[in-house]
Amino acid sequence: MYDLKKQKKKMTKQKKPKRSPEKNESQEAVTEPESLDKASEPVFPPTFSVSEIKNKQRRHIMFMKFKQEKRKAKMALKKKIKKQREALGDKAPPKPVPKTIENQRIYDETTVDPEDEEVAFDEGTDEFSAYFNRLTNPKVLITTSDRPRGRTVRFCEQLGTIIPNAHVYYRRGLALKKIIPQCIARDFSYLMVINEDRKVPNGLVLCHLPDGPTAHFKVSNVRLRKELKRRGKDPTDHSPEVILNNFTTRLGHSLGRMFAALFPHDPQFVGRQVATFHNQRDFIFFRFHRYIFRNEKKVGIQELGPRFTLKLRSLQKGTFDSKFGEYEWVHKRHEMDSSRRKFHL
Repeated sequence: MYDLKKQKKKMTKQKKPKRSPEKNESQEAVTEPESLDKASEPVFPPTFSVSEIKNKQRRHIMFMKFKQEKRKAKMALKKKIKKQREALGDKAPPKPVPKTIENQRIYDETTVDPEDEEVAFDEGTDEFSAYFNRLTNPKVLITTSDRPRGRTVRFCEQLGTIIPNAHVYYRRGLALKKIIPQCIARDFSYLMVINEDRKVPNGLVLCHLPDGPTAHFKVSNVRLRKELKRRGKDPTDHSPEVILNNFTTRLGHSLGRMFAALFPHDPQFVGRQVATFHNQRDFIFFRFHRYIFRNEKKVGIQELGPRFTLKLRSLQKGTFDSKFGEYEWVHKRHEMDSSRRKFHL
């Protein structure tokens, strides 16, 4: 045991052998060209992010410069492509169609074919057939929820100036089931109810009289006339033209007929006013414009307001009945919104 301990001490005391100077010189000779190569290479700055700047004003300035440079590069690329296309002339390749959610839409089996006999039969026998056969004229009652605030009241008044033969009345605590028989007795063809939440309009119930249907919409992005930039003068009493865009399915087709039946049959083109219901990704955008022909090629458009967006929540058969009503369609968010490319209108 004693001998083993002595041997271990001797091993630890032994020093590592020094390297020969010949080996060091050879190593230096090998490493010198590598260091020269590294020095000749360009030194790039490290990756830098604008979000790392702690000063808020400096960070904003750098971000705006970055956006401006990006915009300039994009415009330069567009000009370059345009020059190449002009140089090629007729031999230029066709422009690529950009991929959007709309043109990548999943095909719906209920898409309406205008020449379909079944669709024509349904149009001749549905609740709006009397209007489209010119047997009735639209008459609309616009009311609100209980105790409406100023913004909702102004919104109803401005809707009354857009829809001809529309009458605005305050609800005064009456139930809708009591209002509907009174509207039918006074020959109203529509009942429109504007609901609000936290002093902001957030819902619209549109009931066609006397046999329905009743549609319930969510209302968002309401902009009154005073809130619009570069708006025109107040609308006149002329009946506007109506434009309905992208109502392609059976459900969308019935909604389009419901919107069309709000306005008189023959628009007065002298007023040059247009009411547009544009469906995009199941959101219905409403705009109200006045147009003017500047020359043979240019048309000037001026928005009159108000503007708002509708999202269909349910479509009910017959008049409004929250307890015993039969629903044709109900929006179930978790089931129906599973795919971004699936639309229902």
